[in-house]
Formats: sequence, C-alpha cells, structure tokens
Amino acid sequence: MKRFFVVTVLVIVCFLLQCTVFHALAFGGIVPNLLIVMTASFGFMRGEKTGLTIGFFCGLLMDIFFGEVIGFNALLYMYTGYTNGKFNHIFFPEDVKLPIALIICSDLFYSITYYILMFFLRTRFHIGHYFLHVILPEIVYTIVITIFLYPVILWINRRLESSEKRSAKKFV
Repeated sequence: MKRFFVVTVLVIVCFLLQCTVFHALAFGGIVPNLLIVMTASFGFMRGEKTGLTIGFFCGLLMDIFFGEVIGFNALLYMYTGYTNGKFNHIFFPEDVKLPIALIICSDLFYSITYYILMFFLRTRFHIGHYFLHVILPEIVYTIVITIFLYPVILWINRRLESSEKRSAKKFV
C-alpha cells in the first residue's frame, strides 16, 4: 500500500513538472519526457509487471490531458515499461550506463512510433526534420534531466524496498 501511494505521488509530480515547470524551461518548444524516465526506471528496477502498470498510468495521464486518442500513449508507455522490465535481471543500481541507454532507447522508440502513427500516416513525410528538430533534442534534454532525476527515483525505490523488508520481518 505504501509503495502504491509513493509511486502514485511520484508519477503525478513528474507529470506536473513535465507539464508546468519544464514547459517554462522549454528549449525551442522541446520538453523532457519525465514520464518515460519514470516508466523505464521502474520497469528495469522492479520488473515487467510494475513497468507495464506504471507505463499504463503514465500514458493514460498523457492521453487524458493531451492525447487525441484515449489509450494511444497508454499503449506506448505500457510497451516501454514492459520492455524495460525485461532488463530487470541484469540491472545493477550502481551502474548508470544501462539506465541511461534504456531511457535513450525508450524515448527514441516512443518518439518514432508516435511520429509514424500520428504524422506519417497523415502523409506528413518530414521524418528528417522531425528527427533533427524534435526527437534528438528531446532525447538530449531528457537524458540531462535523467542524470538528476534517476538517483532520486533509485533512492526512493531503495527506501521502499528496505521498508518492505522491515515490515515483512515483523510477520515472520
């Protein structure tokens, strides 16, 4: 119950930061995707099921407030969380290379899939322009923010795990 509450608050805080503070700090209209960072981080820290669940709720928030179709972002974020959860068995908290690489791949997957399904099918064939002026800057901005956000998410996850272990020992 405690994990559910803390993760829910963290998702809402990241959503609000992404939609308010980082819109004020946007570079050329580019905002970092904090919800991808959340989804990917909890995916490879906690596994496929957690990544899928957090991805669904992060995507649903995006769909409700900004989406053209309800469920589209939820589906993309779910795939992202589930795929990152596959890397749970090789995840080491001290190694930051894997999380950075997975977040880059996740943001790239999300952006390209979003472009193909929302723009390309409407005969807007400007993939080069979109990649150089939207996708690549967003990935760079997201990674810069990830360097600061990921240790916070990791710390919260460790605290929750230690709290769960302490409470499990009470029942044994």
